Amino acid sequence: MTGTAPSSSRRTNRRGAATRESMLEAALTSLASGDPGSVSANRIAKDIGVTWGAVKYQFGDIDGLWAAVLHRTAQRRGELPAGLAPGGSLRERVAATVETLYHGLTGTDSRAIETLRAALPRDPAELERLYPQTAAELVSWRAGWNAACQKAFADLDVAPERVREVAAFLPGAMRGIVSEKQLGTYADLDEARRGFTAAIVAYLEHSR
Repeated sequence: MTGTAPSSSRRTNRRGAATRESMLEAALTSLASGDPGSVSANRIAKDIGVTWGAVKYQFGDIDGLWAAVLHRTAQRRGELPAGLAPGGSLRERVAATVETLYHGLTGTDSRAIETLRAALPRDPAELERLYPQTAAELVSWRAGWNAACQKAFADLDVAPERVREVAAFLPGAMRGIVSEKQLGTYADLDEARRGFTAAIVAYLEHSR
Protein backbone atom coordinates (compact mmCIF):
# COMPACT_ATOMS: atom_id res chain seq x y z
CA MET A 1 0.00 0.00 0.00
CA THR A 2 2.80 2.40 0.80
CA GLY A 3 4.37 1.59 -2.57
CA THR A 4 1.34 2.86 -4.54
CA ALA A 5 0.75 6.04 -2.56
CA PRO A 6 3.40 8.20 -4.29
CA SER A 7 2.11 7.21 -7.76
CA SER A 8 -1.48 7.94 -6.72
CA SER A 9 -0.39 11.28 -5.30
CA ARG A 10 1.39 12.19 -8.54
CA ARG A 11 -1.72 11.34 -10.57
CA THR A 12 -3.83 13.45 -8.23
CA ASN A 13 -1.40 16.35 -8.51
CA ARG A 14 -1.37 16.05 -12.31
CA ARG A 15 -5.16 16.07 -12.42
CA GLY A 16 -5.25 19.07 -10.11
CA ALA A 17 -2.71 20.93 -12.25
CA ALA A 18 -4.65 20.08 -15.42
CA THR A 19 -7.87 21.31 -13.84
CA ARG A 20 -6.19 24.56 -12.82
CA GLU A 21 -4.76 25.03 -16.30
CA SER A 22 -8.14 24.48 -17.97
CA MET A 23 -9.76 26.94 -15.57
CA LEU A 24 -7.17 29.60 -16.37
CA GLU A 25 -7.60 29.12 -20.12
CA ALA A 26 -11.39 29.27 -19.84
CA ALA A 27 -11.19 32.41 -17.69
CA LEU A 28 -8.90 34.08 -20.26
CA THR A 29 -11.26 33.17 -23.10
CA SER A 30 -14.21 34.56 -21.18
CA LEU A 31 -12.43 37.81 -20.34
CA ALA A 32 -11.15 38.19 -23.91
CA SER A 33 -14.76 38.43 -25.10
CA GLY A 34 -14.74 41.98 -23.74
CA ASP A 35 -18.06 41.48 -22.00
CA PRO A 36 -17.96 43.46 -18.70
CA GLY A 37 -20.09 40.72 -17.13
CA SER A 38 -17.29 38.23 -17.65
CA VAL A 39 -15.53 39.68 -14.60
CA SER A 40 -18.29 38.34 -12.33
CA ALA A 41 -17.12 35.44 -10.18
CA ASN A 42 -20.26 33.43 -10.86
CA ARG A 43 -20.09 34.18 -14.58
CA ILE A 44 -16.49 33.01 -14.73
CA ALA A 45 -17.39 29.79 -12.92
CA LYS A 46 -20.29 29.25 -15.33
CA ASP A 47 -18.10 29.89 -18.38
CA ILE A 48 -15.45 27.54 -17.01
CA GLY A 49 -18.15 24.92 -16.48
CA VAL A 50 -17.64 24.35 -12.76
CA THR A 51 -19.06 25.59 -9.48
CA TRP A 52 -17.62 28.64 -7.77
CA GLY A 53 -16.58 26.30 -4.97
CA ALA A 54 -14.33 24.43 -7.41
CA VAL A 55 -12.73 27.70 -8.49
CA LYS A 56 -12.17 28.69 -4.85
CA TYR A 57 -10.57 25.32 -4.19
CA GLN A 58 -7.97 26.02 -6.88
CA PHE A 59 -7.39 29.75 -6.35
CA GLY A 60 -8.70 30.66 -2.89
CA ASP A 61 -10.87 33.59 -3.94
CA ILE A 62 -11.50 35.93 -6.86
CA ASP A 63 -8.30 37.84 -6.06
CA GLY A 64 -6.31 34.63 -6.32
CA LEU A 65 -7.95 33.81 -9.65
CA TRP A 66 -7.24 37.24 -11.14
CA ALA A 67 -3.64 37.14 -9.95
CA ALA A 68 -3.21 33.68 -11.49
CA VAL A 69 -4.78 34.84 -14.78
CA LEU A 70 -2.41 37.80 -14.96
CA HIS A 71 0.56 35.63 -14.05
CA ARG A 72 -0.36 33.20 -16.82
CA THR A 73 -0.34 35.98 -19.43
CA ALA A 74 3.04 37.18 -18.12
CA GLN A 75 4.49 33.67 -18.42
CA ARG A 76 3.32 33.38 -22.03
CA ARG A 77 4.55 36.86 -22.87
CA GLY A 78 8.00 36.20 -21.50
CA GLU A 79 10.55 38.92 -20.97
CA LEU A 80 9.79 42.06 -22.93
CA PRO A 81 10.87 43.72 -25.10
CA ALA A 82 11.18 40.56 -27.16
CA GLY A 83 12.58 39.99 -30.61
CA LEU A 84 15.53 42.34 -30.27
CA ALA A 85 18.43 41.33 -32.46
CA PRO A 86 21.69 41.02 -30.48
CA GLY A 87 23.94 43.90 -31.42
CA GLY A 88 21.14 45.71 -33.24
CA SER A 89 21.19 49.47 -33.66
CA LEU A 90 19.14 51.77 -31.46
CA ARG A 91 16.58 52.22 -34.25
CA GLU A 92 16.30 48.46 -34.79
CA ARG A 93 15.74 47.82 -31.10
CA VAL A 94 13.14 50.56 -30.70
CA ALA A 95 11.34 49.42 -33.85
CA ALA A 96 11.30 45.81 -32.65
CA THR A 97 9.85 46.88 -29.31
CA VAL A 98 7.15 49.02 -30.94
CA GLU A 99 6.17 46.21 -33.32
CA THR A 100 6.13 43.61 -30.54
CA LEU A 101 3.71 45.73 -28.52
CA TYR A 102 1.60 46.64 -31.55
CA HIS A 103 0.96 43.03 -32.50
CA GLY A 104 0.86 41.71 -28.93
CA LEU A 105 -1.81 44.18 -27.79
CA THR A 106 -4.30 42.78 -30.31
CA GLY A 107 -4.02 39.22 -28.95
CA THR A 108 -6.42 37.24 -26.79
CA ASP A 109 -4.38 37.68 -23.62
CA SER A 110 -4.22 41.45 -24.06
CA ARG A 111 -7.98 41.70 -24.61
CA ALA A 112 -8.52 39.67 -21.45
CA ILE A 113 -6.17 41.93 -19.49
CA GLU A 114 -7.97 45.06 -20.71
CA THR A 115 -11.37 43.66 -19.65
CA LEU A 116 -10.05 42.75 -16.22
CA ARG A 117 -8.23 46.03 -15.65
CA ALA A 118 -11.32 48.01 -16.63
CA ALA A 119 -13.24 46.30 -13.82
CA LEU A 120 -10.59 46.73 -11.13
CA PRO A 121 -10.36 49.79 -8.85
CA ARG A 122 -8.46 52.68 -10.43
CA ASP A 123 -6.99 53.90 -7.14
CA PRO A 124 -3.87 51.86 -6.30
CA ALA A 125 -4.58 51.95 -2.56
CA GLU A 126 -8.09 50.62 -3.11
CA LEU A 127 -6.81 47.96 -5.49
CA GLU A 128 -4.22 46.83 -2.96
CA ARG A 129 -6.86 46.71 -0.20
CA LEU A 130 -9.44 44.71 -2.15
CA TYR A 131 -7.20 42.65 -4.44
CA PRO A 132 -3.74 42.44 -2.84
CA GLN A 133 -2.53 39.48 -4.92
CA THR A 134 -3.73 41.04 -8.17
CA ALA A 135 -2.10 44.35 -7.25
CA ALA A 136 1.18 42.60 -6.43
CA GLU A 137 1.18 40.88 -9.83
CA LEU A 138 0.62 44.20 -11.63
CA VAL A 139 3.41 45.85 -9.62
CA SER A 140 5.76 43.02 -10.60
CA TRP A 141 4.91 43.68 -14.25
CA ARG A 142 6.03 47.28 -13.97
CA ALA A 143 9.29 46.32 -12.31
CA GLY A 144 9.94 43.58 -14.86
CA TRP A 145 9.15 45.83 -17.82
CA ASN A 146 11.46 48.57 -16.55
CA ALA A 147 14.28 46.10 -15.96
CA ALA A 148 13.82 44.52 -19.41
CA CYS A 149 13.94 47.92 -21.13
CA GLN A 150 17.10 48.90 -19.28
CA LYS A 151 18.67 45.57 -20.27
CA ALA A 152 17.61 45.97 -23.91
CA PHE A 153 19.44 49.29 -24.29
CA ALA A 154 22.21 48.89 -21.70
CA ASP A 155 25.05 48.61 -24.21
CA LEU A 156 24.02 51.61 -26.33
CA ASP A 157 25.17 54.40 -24.04
CA VAL A 158 21.77 56.03 -23.56
CA ALA A 159 20.73 57.68 -20.31
CA PRO A 160 18.95 55.20 -17.99
CA GLU A 161 16.48 57.86 -16.87
CA ARG A 162 15.39 58.39 -20.47
CA VAL A 163 14.94 54.66 -20.94
CA ARG A 164 12.77 54.70 -17.79
CA GLU A 165 10.68 57.52 -19.22
CA VAL A 166 10.20 55.70 -22.51
CA ALA A 167 9.30 52.51 -20.64
CA ALA A 168 6.69 54.46 -18.68
CA PHE A 169 4.83 55.93 -21.67
CA LEU A 170 5.38 53.29 -24.35
CA PRO A 171 2.70 50.70 -23.39
CA GLY A 172 -0.01 53.34 -23.01
CA ALA A 173 0.96 55.06 -26.25
CA MET A 174 0.88 51.76 -28.12
CA ARG A 175 -2.53 50.95 -26.67
CA GLY A 176 -3.71 54.22 -28.21
CA ILE A 177 -2.43 53.24 -31.65
CA VAL A 178 -3.95 49.76 -31.32
CA SER A 179 -7.26 51.34 -30.28
CA GLU A 180 -7.21 53.36 -33.51
CA LYS A 181 -6.80 50.13 -35.45
CA GLN A 182 -9.64 48.42 -33.60
CA LEU A 183 -12.04 51.35 -33.90
CA GLY A 184 -11.23 51.97 -37.53
CA THR A 185 -9.29 54.98 -38.76
CA TYR A 186 -8.28 56.87 -41.90
CA ALA A 187 -4.79 57.30 -40.44
CA ASP A 188 -1.89 55.30 -41.84
CA LEU A 189 -0.87 53.28 -38.79
CA ASP A 190 2.30 51.98 -40.46
CA GLU A 191 3.34 55.59 -40.86
CA ALA A 192 2.28 56.32 -37.29
CA ARG A 193 4.51 53.56 -35.93
CA ARG A 194 7.46 54.70 -38.06
CA GLY A 195 7.06 58.25 -36.79
CA PHE A 196 6.65 57.10 -33.21
CA THR A 197 9.78 54.96 -33.51
CA ALA A 198 11.75 57.88 -34.98
CA ALA A 199 10.65 60.15 -32.14
CA ILE A 200 11.77 57.68 -29.48
CA VAL A 201 15.08 57.10 -31.23
CA ALA A 202 15.72 60.86 -31.43
CA TYR A 203 14.91 61.26 -27.73
CA LEU A 204 17.22 58.44 -26.68
CA GLU A 205 20.03 59.46 -29.06
CA HIS A 206 20.04 62.97 -27.63
CA SER A 207 20.86 61.54 -24.19
CA ARG A 208 24.14 59.96 -25.33
